[in-house]
Amino acid sequence: MPSLTMTELAASVRVGDLVFARIPALPFRRVAAATQTWTNHVGIVVDTEGREPAVAESKIPVSGVTTLSRFVRRSEGSRTAVLRLKDPLTASQQQAIAAAARKRYWIFYDAGFNLFSRRQFCSRFVREVVHEATGAMIGEVESFSTLFADNPQADIGFWRLWFFGRIPWARQTVTPVSLLQSPHLTPVFDGVVG
Repeated sequence: MPSLTMTELAASVRVGDLVFARIPALPFRRVAAATQTWTNHVGIVVDTEGREPAVAESKIPVSGVTTLSRFVRRSEGSRTAVLRLKDPLTASQQQAIAAAARKRYWIFYDAGFNLFSRRQFCSRFVREVVHEATGAMIGEVESFSTLFADNPQADIGFWRLWFFGRIPWARQTVTPVSLLQSPHLTPVFDGVVG
């Protein structure tokens, strides 16, 4: 697997880049297992002018901004992927990315992963920021029933407990892996940051 130093990664990212990670906490590991991928968290670069790039994200308890190094350190094994929109962003679109993210700061995390909740979760946060700033629609909306039908080995028992006995099968959501696999994005890096 390729590796970069944090300095090399920081020098390579641009505003609007999506940064993927794997949060090791149990519920997030179950998200990765349910979606059959390594990643379970995503943020978006909103500034590259400071001492280091800033990443906006929806996380527990509220959405906000963190440094790239902190974002990567939270990822299990420092595994990180960076993807970029295929169409280069204009300066005004980069400013719009930062503004759209700021409008979504301090919103509580939605542990029910509901696309239409008043709360936020990471993939919805990033998807909405990109759409508002650029018009690009990344990620696929799917119901829980579709998501679990695509992965019959998923731990349904865990999700029944998570949803207090009743999985909301018709609920629509968007997952980090659906953003990762978006045809509107191109890979910049996928590996370990040391």
